[in-house]
Amino acid sequence: MHQVNISIHEIFQALSDPFRIRIVHLMIHVGELCLCELSEAMGEPEYKLSRHMKVLKNAGIITSERDGKWIYHSLVIEQSFLNSIYAGIIEFPNSERQSKEDLKNFNKRKVFRDNGRCRQQTFNEVFKEKYIALK
Repeated sequence: MHQVNISIHEIFQALSDPFRIRIVHLMIHVGELCLCELSEAMGEPEYKLSRHMKVLKNAGIITSERDGKWIYHSLVIEQSFLNSIYAGIIEFPNSERQSKEDLKNFNKRKVFRDNGRCRQQTFNEVFKEKYIALK
């Protein structure tokens, strides 16, 4: 079980950014995501998302698991107070506009999953392989 030793103001401070709410909203619908999937779904660079994920993780909202070279992020669901917050994010009026587009983009991307997890190479990995092949 994921133990949260965070104060309530830290959780709400992490969720005070509309972009981080979009991330949580997508994760509520999709579950576990890697950074490259999140990047493609939201149309944002990985470095920007990485900063937001760190804030969410430090607030105890998400957890991360490494599997080889991939890191998979998921919502902490063992805490009932967080589940109440997630329900509020889903129920809030007009929160769906951009989130529907994010989910649509993710659904296009999820065909690259292997056993439910992303195994797609990032742009940097593909570039390095092609660069090495040219030498």
